[in-house]
Amino acid sequence: MNLNLRPNSDEARDIAYHFHGYTNARVHEENGPLIIDRGDGVYVFDNNGNRYMEGMAGLWSVGVGFNEKRLADAAHAQMQKLPFYHTFSHRSHGPAIDLAEKLIDIAPFPMSKVFFTNSGSEANDTILKMVWYRSNALGKPKKKKVISRLRGYHGVTIASASMTGLPYNHKSFDLPIDGILHTTCPHYWREGRDGESEDAFATRCADDLDAMIQAEGPDTVAAFIAEPVMGAGGVVVPPATYWEKIQAVLSKYDILLIADEVICGFGRTGKMFGSTTYRIRPDVLTMSKQITSSYFPFSAFMVNDRVYEPIADESNRIGVLGHGYTGGGHPVGAAVALENLKIIEERDLVGNAAARGAELQAGLAGFLDHPLVGEARGVGLIGALELTPPQGMEEQFSPGKIGAHMSKTMLANGLVSRNMMDAMAFCPPMIITSKEMAEMMSIMERSLAQVSKELGV
Repeated sequence: MNLNLRPNSDEARDIAYHFHGYTNARVHEENGPLIIDRGDGVYVFDNNGNRYMEGMAGLWSVGVGFNEKRLADAAHAQMQKLPFYHTFSHRSHGPAIDLAEKLIDIAPFPMSKVFFTNSGSEANDTILKMVWYRSNALGKPKKKKVISRLRGYHGVTIASASMTGLPYNHKSFDLPIDGILHTTCPHYWREGRDGESEDAFATRCADDLDAMIQAEGPDTVAAFIAEPVMGAGGVVVPPATYWEKIQAVLSKYDILLIADEVICGFGRTGKMFGSTTYRIRPDVLTMSKQITSSYFPFSAFMVNDRVYEPIADESNRIGVLGHGYTGGGHPVGAAVALENLKIIEERDLVGNAAARGAELQAGLAGFLDHPLVGEARGVGLIGALELTPPQGMEEQFSPGKIGAHMSKTMLANGLVSRNMMDAMAFCPPMIITSKEMAEMMSIMERSLAQVSKELGV
């Protein structure tokens, strides 16, 4: 234990009793946590009163800021009226019905039904079960494989972590499970070949997918799952023609398209859904995070008739759809989601994400002449700076070293970011103003200067 921690302090008790996710447990035992005590707009404050701009909206998720009273009031009112009820065995309640109707109404393309879950991981895990169930209903018991992408992120349950294409989500967990495949990551800056245009790279990505389907057997591949823009894999923005070409391949082989909108959904890309931004026509669409601005654990997915009808028929043949969650469609979560969507629409936060997103992208691009910056990328109010060692100094910096240093420096300067190896991600709340965006860029500029000096660049 860190000897500087006061006995019985919150930090010491956290080390003693709290097992953290996405954390090096032994390092945590030495250093302890940063304890966030309260929030205000785009800022959070630790238990020592230090203020931080939350450049990651928590975990890509707090769209309306950290002290929206209307969401607290919505939760309180629903707690008093009906604090809990389930949706099993033909039961329902008003908030779930209202929210399902609302989501179908704002869907980027025609959808049929909404299924409620509690997290993005649970939603994607359930979708895999539904894909298998549907294939059995159609009399295609071999059509069960799902193709994801390298560096894609779809959650941490056994099934969703298998679909995730990141090494740390697989190592020592005995993952991925059988039947989950990973195709090319559409990151042109890193994966493109010398002399290859972005359009040619997009064609190669589609050809790689086609070849994988052919190798596995088209009659064995049921679905393709992907984020419109990759989030936790490093904010990977696909080439302009990527999605058009990918969807042509899926159509060719009658393969379902699952759009994971857990990060992109509800305005992050400057449109209500990333599927609209990239003209994606999904059969299934996953939602979480900004659906409640993460004020309440909540998620859902929408399916079209192509997916729903065979599943409904199979539930009738068997007698029941044997799947559901106690908290799925929770009335308090549904009430918070409905109020959150009202706020997004009333305040035009999607429009604000587009306007402030243009400032974010321009600001990131302004760092391209810095010796530590290899690429600036993003869309709407999600972006990343890829940090790289200066030419000739590559061997001095192991992967992730510069990113970790930059993340700590920005935190010390009052800005929360997240480094995925050496990619610094930015995803501030959608309420951010031009003045606050300028403040964020100023902290980034100052932090880059400090890191350069400290690393001897």
